[in-house]
Amino acid sequence: MQLVSDMNHARRFGGIARTYGQQGLLAFTRAHVTVIGVGGVGSWAVEALARSGIGALTLIDLDNVAESNINRQLPALDSTLGMAKIEVLRRRIQDINPDCRVRLIEDFVALDTLEQQLDPDTGFVIDCIDNFRIKAGLIAWCRRRKIRIITLGGAGGQRDPGSIRLTDLARSQHDPLLARVRKQLRQEYGFSRNPKRRFEVPCVWSEEQMVFPAADGSITRQRPQDGSMSGLSCAGGLGSVMTVTAGFALFAVSYVLEKLAGHSPPAAPDQASPSSTTSTS
Repeated sequence: MQLVSDMNHARRFGGIARTYGQQGLLAFTRAHVTVIGVGGVGSWAVEALARSGIGALTLIDLDNVAESNINRQLPALDSTLGMAKIEVLRRRIQDINPDCRVRLIEDFVALDTLEQQLDPDTGFVIDCIDNFRIKAGLIAWCRRRKIRIITLGGAGGQRDPGSIRLTDLARSQHDPLLARVRKQLRQEYGFSRNPKRRFEVPCVWSEEQMVFPAADGSITRQRPQDGSMSGLSCAGGLGSVMTVTAGFALFAVSYVLEKLAGHSPPAAPDQASPSSTTSTS
Protein backbone atom coordinates (compact mmCIF):
# COMPACT_ATOMS: atom_id res chain seq x y z
CA MET A 1 0.00 0.00 0.00
CA GLN A 2 2.88 2.35 0.75
CA LEU A 3 4.22 1.79 -2.78
CA VAL A 4 0.80 2.67 -4.21
CA SER A 5 0.73 5.80 -2.05
CA ASP A 6 4.23 6.79 -3.16
CA MET A 7 3.32 6.30 -6.82
CA ASN A 8 0.17 8.36 -6.36
CA HIS A 9 2.15 11.15 -4.72
CA ALA A 10 4.71 11.07 -7.54
CA ARG A 11 1.96 11.41 -10.15
CA ARG A 12 0.33 14.31 -8.30
CA PHE A 13 3.52 16.25 -7.66
CA GLY A 14 5.91 15.08 -10.38
CA GLY A 15 5.76 18.53 -11.95
CA ILE A 16 7.01 20.02 -8.69
CA ALA A 17 9.95 17.58 -8.61
CA ARG A 18 10.84 18.49 -12.19
CA THR A 19 10.90 22.17 -11.19
CA TYR A 20 12.56 22.10 -7.76
CA GLY A 21 14.27 18.70 -7.98
CA GLN A 22 13.50 15.53 -6.04
CA GLN A 23 15.22 16.95 -2.96
CA GLY A 24 13.10 20.07 -3.23
CA LEU A 25 9.89 18.06 -3.33
CA LEU A 26 11.11 15.98 -0.40
CA ALA A 27 11.73 19.20 1.53
CA PHE A 28 8.19 20.37 0.75
CA THR A 29 6.75 17.03 1.88
CA ARG A 30 8.56 17.39 5.21
CA ALA A 31 7.70 21.08 5.65
CA HIS A 32 5.16 22.63 7.99
CA VAL A 33 3.78 26.04 6.98
CA THR A 34 1.35 28.18 8.98
CA VAL A 35 -0.99 30.62 7.22
CA ILE A 36 -2.54 33.26 9.45
CA GLY A 37 -5.62 34.81 7.89
CA VAL A 38 -7.26 32.87 5.03
CA GLY A 39 -9.24 35.60 3.30
CA GLY A 40 -8.61 37.30 -0.03
CA VAL A 41 -4.85 36.73 0.15
CA GLY A 42 -4.33 33.88 2.61
CA SER A 43 -6.78 31.48 0.97
CA TRP A 44 -4.81 31.59 -2.28
CA ALA A 45 -1.60 31.01 -0.36
CA VAL A 46 -3.14 27.86 1.11
CA GLU A 47 -4.11 26.65 -2.36
CA ALA A 48 -0.60 27.19 -3.75
CA LEU A 49 1.03 25.45 -0.78
CA ALA A 50 -1.29 22.44 -1.07
CA ARG A 51 -0.65 22.11 -4.81
CA SER A 52 3.10 22.26 -4.16
CA GLY A 53 3.04 19.17 -1.94
CA ILE A 54 3.61 20.84 1.44
CA GLY A 55 3.31 18.08 4.03
CA ALA A 56 1.69 19.95 6.93
CA LEU A 57 -0.41 23.11 7.05
CA THR A 58 -1.79 25.06 9.98
CA LEU A 59 -4.61 27.48 9.14
CA ILE A 60 -5.60 30.18 11.63
CA ASP A 61 -8.77 32.24 11.10
CA LEU A 62 -12.13 32.79 12.81
CA ASP A 63 -14.23 34.07 9.90
CA ASN A 64 -17.10 32.35 8.12
CA VAL A 65 -17.77 32.65 4.39
CA ALA A 66 -19.98 35.60 3.43
CA GLU A 67 -21.41 36.76 0.11
CA SER A 68 -19.14 39.80 0.17
CA ASN A 69 -16.13 37.43 0.04
CA ILE A 70 -17.06 35.94 -3.34
CA ASN A 71 -15.18 38.48 -5.46
CA ARG A 72 -11.75 37.51 -4.10
CA GLN A 73 -11.67 34.58 -1.64
CA LEU A 74 -11.06 30.99 -2.70
CA PRO A 75 -13.46 29.29 -0.23
CA ALA A 76 -16.34 31.68 -1.02
CA LEU A 77 -19.05 29.94 -3.05
CA ASP A 78 -22.82 29.95 -2.94
CA SER A 79 -22.64 26.43 -1.52
CA THR A 80 -20.23 27.40 1.29
CA LEU A 81 -21.94 30.52 2.64
CA GLY A 82 -21.91 30.51 6.44
CA MET A 83 -19.24 27.82 6.72
CA ALA A 84 -15.92 28.37 8.51
CA LYS A 85 -13.33 29.36 5.91
CA ILE A 86 -10.67 27.11 7.40
CA GLU A 87 -13.01 24.10 7.22
CA VAL A 88 -13.80 24.73 3.55
CA LEU A 89 -10.08 24.96 2.87
CA ARG A 90 -9.33 21.81 4.87
CA ARG A 91 -11.68 19.82 2.65
CA ARG A 92 -10.08 21.31 -0.45
CA ILE A 93 -6.56 20.53 0.78
CA GLN A 94 -7.54 16.92 1.43
CA ASP A 95 -8.92 16.66 -2.12
CA ILE A 96 -5.65 18.02 -3.51
CA ASN A 97 -3.29 16.05 -1.28
CA PRO A 98 -4.83 13.46 1.08
CA ASP A 99 -1.40 12.99 2.71
CA CYS A 100 -1.23 16.60 3.88
CA ARG A 101 -1.64 16.99 7.65
CA VAL A 102 -3.94 19.91 8.36
CA ARG A 103 -4.36 21.64 11.70
CA LEU A 104 -7.19 24.14 12.08
CA ILE A 105 -7.29 26.90 14.68
CA GLU A 106 -10.67 28.61 14.51
CA ASP A 107 -9.62 31.78 16.27
CA PHE A 108 -7.95 35.11 15.65
CA VAL A 109 -4.30 35.51 16.54
CA ALA A 110 -3.64 37.49 19.71
CA LEU A 111 -0.29 38.49 21.15
CA ASP A 112 -0.97 36.59 24.37
CA THR A 113 -1.91 33.34 22.59
CA LEU A 114 0.96 32.97 20.11
CA GLU A 115 2.67 30.31 22.22
CA GLN A 116 -0.45 28.13 22.06
CA GLN A 117 -1.31 28.81 18.43
CA LEU A 118 2.08 28.44 16.72
CA ASP A 119 3.94 25.14 16.74
CA PRO A 120 7.69 25.42 17.38
CA ASP A 121 8.30 23.13 14.38
CA THR A 122 6.65 25.55 11.96
CA GLY A 123 9.06 25.97 9.09
CA PHE A 124 7.48 29.16 7.80
CA VAL A 125 4.72 31.57 8.79
CA ILE A 126 2.79 33.45 6.11
CA ASP A 127 1.29 36.54 7.73
CA CYS A 128 -1.92 37.76 6.07
CA ILE A 129 -3.17 39.72 9.09
CA ASP A 130 -4.65 43.19 8.53
CA ASN A 131 -4.10 44.57 12.07
CA PHE A 132 -0.79 46.43 12.34
CA ARG A 133 -0.31 45.81 16.08
CA ILE A 134 -0.83 42.06 15.76
CA LYS A 135 1.33 41.96 12.62
CA ALA A 136 4.19 43.70 14.39
CA GLY A 137 3.91 41.54 17.49
CA LEU A 138 3.83 38.36 15.40
CA ILE A 139 6.89 39.42 13.40
CA ALA A 140 8.84 40.22 16.56
CA TRP A 141 7.73 36.94 18.20
CA CYS A 142 8.87 34.89 15.20
CA ARG A 143 12.17 36.74 14.88
CA ARG A 144 13.00 36.13 18.56
CA ARG A 145 12.40 32.40 18.08
CA LYS A 146 14.14 32.21 14.70
CA ILE A 147 10.92 31.12 12.98
CA ARG A 148 10.91 32.26 9.37
CA ILE A 149 8.07 34.61 8.47
CA ILE A 150 6.94 36.52 5.40
CA THR A 151 4.49 39.38 5.82
CA LEU A 152 2.03 40.74 3.28
CA GLY A 153 0.83 44.31 2.93
CA GLY A 154 -2.57 45.64 1.95
CA ALA A 155 -4.01 44.43 -1.37
CA GLY A 156 -7.10 46.63 -1.37
CA GLY A 157 -7.67 49.46 -3.82
CA GLN A 158 -5.30 47.99 -6.43
CA ARG A 159 -5.86 46.56 -9.91
CA ASP A 160 -2.40 45.90 -11.38
CA PRO A 161 -0.70 42.64 -10.34
CA GLY A 162 2.35 43.75 -12.32
CA SER A 163 3.05 46.34 -9.61
CA ILE A 164 3.50 43.73 -6.87
CA ARG A 165 6.97 43.66 -5.32
CA LEU A 166 8.82 41.50 -2.80
CA THR A 167 11.53 43.18 -0.72
CA ASP A 168 12.67 43.54 2.86
CA LEU A 169 9.99 45.08 5.08
CA ALA A 170 12.22 48.12 5.61
CA ARG A 171 12.08 48.83 1.84
CA SER A 172 8.32 48.69 1.21
CA GLN A 173 6.56 51.81 -0.08
CA HIS A 174 3.03 53.08 -0.75
CA ASP A 175 1.54 50.79 1.91
CA PRO A 176 -0.06 52.46 4.96
CA LEU A 177 -0.46 49.14 6.80
CA LEU A 178 3.22 48.24 6.48
CA ALA A 179 4.29 51.77 7.40
CA ARG A 180 2.42 51.39 10.69
CA VAL A 181 3.95 47.94 11.20
CA ARG A 182 7.45 49.37 10.79
CA LYS A 183 6.71 52.18 13.22
CA GLN A 184 5.36 49.70 15.78
CA LEU A 185 8.39 47.42 15.39
CA ARG A 186 10.74 50.34 15.97
CA GLN A 187 8.84 51.81 18.91
CA GLU A 188 7.78 48.65 20.73
CA TYR A 189 10.19 45.90 19.71
CA GLY A 190 13.56 47.56 19.28
CA PHE A 191 13.93 47.24 15.51
CA SER A 192 16.48 49.58 13.98
CA ARG A 193 15.42 53.18 13.35
CA ASN A 194 18.18 53.53 10.76
CA PRO A 195 16.36 53.78 7.39
CA LYS A 196 19.32 52.08 5.70
CA ARG A 197 19.11 48.98 7.90
CA ARG A 198 17.12 45.95 6.80
CA PHE A 199 14.59 44.26 9.08
CA GLU A 200 15.44 40.83 7.63
CA VAL A 201 11.72 40.22 7.14
CA PRO A 202 10.56 39.52 3.56
CA CYS A 203 7.50 41.49 2.58
CA VAL A 204 5.00 41.58 -0.32
CA TRP A 205 3.57 44.97 -1.31
CA SER A 206 2.50 46.95 -4.37
CA GLU A 207 3.92 50.05 -6.04
CA GLU A 208 0.51 50.90 -7.46
CA GLN A 209 -1.24 54.07 -6.33
CA MET A 210 -4.49 53.01 -4.68
CA VAL A 211 -7.96 53.82 -6.00
CA PHE A 212 -10.77 54.83 -3.66
CA PRO A 213 -14.55 54.63 -4.12
CA ALA A 214 -16.21 58.03 -4.49
CA ALA A 215 -19.63 59.00 -3.18
CA ASP A 216 -21.08 59.17 -6.70
CA GLY A 217 -20.14 55.56 -7.49
CA SER A 218 -17.00 56.39 -9.45
CA ILE A 219 -13.42 55.84 -8.29
CA THR A 220 -10.68 58.32 -7.52
CA ARG A 221 -6.95 58.38 -6.78
CA GLN A 222 -7.57 61.00 -4.08
CA ARG A 223 -7.59 59.59 -0.56
CA PRO A 224 -10.68 60.74 1.41
CA GLN A 225 -9.74 63.39 3.94
CA ASP A 226 -11.90 61.85 6.67
CA GLY A 227 -9.78 58.68 6.79
CA SER A 228 -12.79 56.46 6.05
CA MET A 229 -10.91 54.37 3.47
CA SER A 230 -8.25 52.98 5.79
CA GLY A 231 -8.50 49.33 4.85
CA LEU A 232 -10.16 46.56 2.90
CA SER A 233 -13.65 45.86 4.21
CA CYS A 234 -16.40 43.53 3.11
CA ALA A 235 -19.11 46.08 3.90
CA GLY A 236 -17.30 49.16 2.59
CA GLY A 237 -13.84 50.62 2.52
CA LEU A 238 -11.38 49.84 -0.25
CA GLY A 239 -12.37 47.62 -3.13
CA SER A 240 -10.50 44.48 -4.13
CA VAL A 241 -9.99 42.10 -7.03
CA MET A 242 -8.78 38.52 -7.07
CA THR A 243 -6.09 39.15 -9.67
CA VAL A 244 -4.25 41.26 -7.10
CA THR A 245 -5.09 39.44 -3.85
CA ALA A 246 -4.09 36.10 -5.38
CA GLY A 247 -1.01 37.74 -6.87
CA PHE A 248 0.16 38.81 -3.41
CA ALA A 249 -0.27 35.24 -2.20
CA LEU A 250 1.59 33.68 -5.11
CA PHE A 251 4.54 36.02 -4.67
CA ALA A 252 4.74 35.01 -1.02
CA VAL A 253 4.43 31.28 -1.62
CA SER A 254 7.02 31.40 -4.41
CA TYR A 255 9.48 32.91 -1.93
CA VAL A 256 8.61 30.32 0.73
CA LEU A 257 9.11 27.44 -1.71
CA GLU A 258 12.52 28.76 -2.77
CA LYS A 259 13.63 28.95 0.84
CA LEU A 260 12.24 25.53 1.80
CA ALA A 261 13.98 23.98 -1.21
CA GLY A 262 17.24 25.60 -0.15
CA HIS A 263 17.47 27.78 -3.24
CA SER A 264 18.47 31.43 -3.37
CA PRO A 265 15.76 33.70 -4.80
CA PRO A 266 16.83 34.72 -8.32
CA ALA A 267 16.81 38.53 -7.97
CA ALA A 268 19.20 40.76 -6.07
CA PRO A 269 18.05 41.87 -2.60
CA ASP A 270 15.70 44.84 -2.42
CA GLN A 271 15.30 45.34 -6.14
CA ALA A 272 11.85 46.69 -6.96
CA SER A 273 12.25 47.36 -10.65
CA PRO A 274 9.07 47.15 -12.76
CA SER A 275 11.04 44.90 -15.12
CA SER A 276 11.45 42.27 -12.41
CA THR A 277 8.65 40.28 -10.81
CA THR A 278 10.90 38.32 -8.47
CA SER A 279 12.39 41.08 -6.33
CA THR A 280 13.12 39.69 -2.90
CA SER A 281 14.63 40.34 0.47
